[in-house]
Amino acid sequence: MSPLDQDPRLQQLVRAQLSRRTMLRGVGGAGVAAALAACGTGDTGDTGTAAKPKPTVKDKSSADKKVRWANWPAYLDYDEETKNYPTLEKFQEETGIEATYAEDIDDNDTYYGKVQGQLKNGQDIGKDVITLTDWMAGRLIRQGYVQKLDKANIPNAANLTPKLQDVGFDPGREHSLTWQSGYAGIGYRKDKVGRELRTLEDLWAPDLKGKIVVLSEMRDTVGLILMSQGVDISGDFSEDDFSKALDVLQKQVDSGQIRQVKGNSYLEDLRSGNAIAAIAWSGDILLARFEEEDPNYTFALPESGGTLWSDNLMVPIASPYKANAEKLMDFYYRPDIAAEVAAYVNYICPVDGAQEEMEKIDPSLVDSPLIFPTEEDLAKVQVVRSLTPDEETKFSEEFQKVIGN
Repeated sequence: MSPLDQDPRLQQLVRAQLSRRTMLRGVGGAGVAAALAACGTGDTGDTGTAAKPKPTVKDKSSADKKVRWANWPAYLDYDEETKNYPTLEKFQEETGIEATYAEDIDDNDTYYGKVQGQLKNGQDIGKDVITLTDWMAGRLIRQGYVQKLDKANIPNAANLTPKLQDVGFDPGREHSLTWQSGYAGIGYRKDKVGRELRTLEDLWAPDLKGKIVVLSEMRDTVGLILMSQGVDISGDFSEDDFSKALDVLQKQVDSGQIRQVKGNSYLEDLRSGNAIAAIAWSGDILLARFEEEDPNYTFALPESGGTLWSDNLMVPIASPYKANAEKLMDFYYRPDIAAEVAAYVNYICPVDGAQEEMEKIDPSLVDSPLIFPTEEDLAKVQVVRSLTPDEETKFSEEFQKVIGN
């Protein structure tokens, strides 16, 4: 049974509101604390050894009240009637800072490819806050592509849950703050598939040929295949293990079983009916279920487990509005604001105190496992271990060849 069908509170939520991504699942049986700690173990691999950029940037925040934020699609509370983001409107009213928000990030690698040249040269990429997954955040920090945060401007950073305050890719959280966390698994249209999909191998059934889409996030797609082969992706898996998983993906691509490999836009294939099942992010499936009021949209963790990730807020190296960006981060680390966002996006909230604030916003969500997971929920996924720079380069190149890039 899908996790979306197990909790009566969730059934009420499905009928009542929109959401983004859903609950985070933990590593092994270690529980909530260990799972949240694992969010910070993403890859720190660097694909190059070029000298770090040394831009001369003057912060114009005090004279020019603006901030520019790049995020993933549908990853901030949104009002369909007013066509705005309520918490962002509140930020602008309270601070006088004009915020420009863009859903520019569809895939970590694709976004990196667009901005890497400018970052390398120490140039302003036109954004003051970017939101990237742990392993990519680690790469940018290592390459010197983001600025060190001034915590004096972000006093609410103290509300970051303790297990995320010191992570391997950013010791001491000097360059990043967690935005949200989530996982990848199997998403499908139950009415069109006609049965439950329980294992990753179920996606390779003959009657689903040409109707499957998978994520262009290597760690999610290949990670799930590795887990289906009995590999511990949080442990010391080998190059041979990776190659065997990639062989499975190659076979499904070459045979036409997999229709396309996509970033966030894969959801449109499910909505249009061009695809009926996917390796998917949990909240995307929940979002489709809510928006279309269609209970046939189903998300399930494979029996072999799912992958876990976090996304992080950072300030690019040449942003001229760093102080304004830090004020934005501080605002979203207020428990009341964090709870308001969580009620919409339905991801694991990294802000202590948000659960108490949720009582004022929507009491039905206070105990929601989608936002504040139970230990039982936190027992079924793993984080892909950090790759070495050589592994990062080799694995990425091999993956891109398989998916046709």
